[in-house]
Amino acid sequence: MTATGIRPEEREQVRPSAGARPVRLWGERLSFRLHRRTVSVSVAALVLAALLLAVSLCVGAYAVAPGEVAEALFHGTGDRLAVHFVNEERLPQALLAIMVGGALGVSGAIFQSLSRNPLASPDVIGFNSGAATGAILVIVTFGGAAGAVATGAILGGLVTAVLVFLLASRGGVHGVRLVLIGLGCTAMLNSVNSYLLTRSSLNDAQNAHIWLVGTLNGRGWSSVELMAVALVVLLPPALLLGRRLRMLELGDELAVGLGVETNRSRIALTVLGIGLCGVAVASAGPIPFVALAAPQIAGLLCRSPGVSLLAAGTTGAALLSAAHLASSQFFAGLVWLDDRIGFVNLVDDSQRNNLLPVGVTTAVLGGAYLAWVLFKRRGSGRA
Repeated sequence: MTATGIRPEEREQVRPSAGARPVRLWGERLSFRLHRRTVSVSVAALVLAALLLAVSLCVGAYAVAPGEVAEALFHGTGDRLAVHFVNEERLPQALLAIMVGGALGVSGAIFQSLSRNPLASPDVIGFNSGAATGAILVIVTFGGAAGAVATGAILGGLVTAVLVFLLASRGGVHGVRLVLIGLGCTAMLNSVNSYLLTRSSLNDAQNAHIWLVGTLNGRGWSSVELMAVALVVLLPPALLLGRRLRMLELGDELAVGLGVETNRSRIALTVLGIGLCGVAVASAGPIPFVALAAPQIAGLLCRSPGVSLLAAGTTGAALLSAAHLASSQFFAGLVWLDDRIGFVNLVDDSQRNNLLPVGVTTAVLGGAYLAWVLFKRRGSGRA
């Protein structure tokens, strides 16, 4: 034990790693370290998301050439159908995929780091289900205006988070206990959601059910504006506080020794994570597995100590953009028909709102990813 109260072996854990570059802003009032590999992964993920966005603007039942896309985007001229599909349908959905994926990635990284459990993502521990409950209450009660649905989703996620953390905090919050209690709350909330659907009108029930699957179909510029405002408000403080996550992962005693106010940091990060999750659910529904997989994939690619919210967010944006493109293009013959998946012959983009919801694609891909992770952990003897 040294004079600072930090053991020599613990000092090794917080020693800056190779490749980390210190950055100081505003007269050194704000300082942090950037890892070259983390920056490279984040930039590559953003480039991939941008490429996927560009491809999604061109492809579809009504194909648009890249030159016509540029003309429609920057001048608003050209073929009338091309201008409509590019500017009013494909672009807002593609942008929303990037923003929602980024919000889910950051939110998942926050909760996985705070709980020290890679399974503690918002969709596993009940926050998505709670946000969905709040949104469904608004949809079936007040008709579901965009702002009201967003408010209901955030409040639902916040109430669920408080309940889960209170139940899991007895004797300290442990990752396994948090996941188990979250799974129980998820099951109960899903039952509540089903009950609310049975008590609503046919039209409200159908709209709410499609939204519950998680979809970007039919989303317009109002959803993009709502998501953009939320990211501007919530993302910067989350990224600034993200540098404290690694210290919190080392334990409260060491974190306090390093000057971190543990309780305030946890509360602030939890509120920010819930806000990001709630707005994402309000904008696109409870899309599964993005918040679970994005931080883990980012961690494997970055190979840096601790969690990187920036890398998790950009990875989530790329993942959801890829899933959105797959849903709208590679599975273009699949549509969601009255609680089942059916096949149709799409001759134009008029049926895009009924295309396979992106939540179905992420659920399939996420289930395969989770099975692979469990298989790898079993093979290494950690399962």
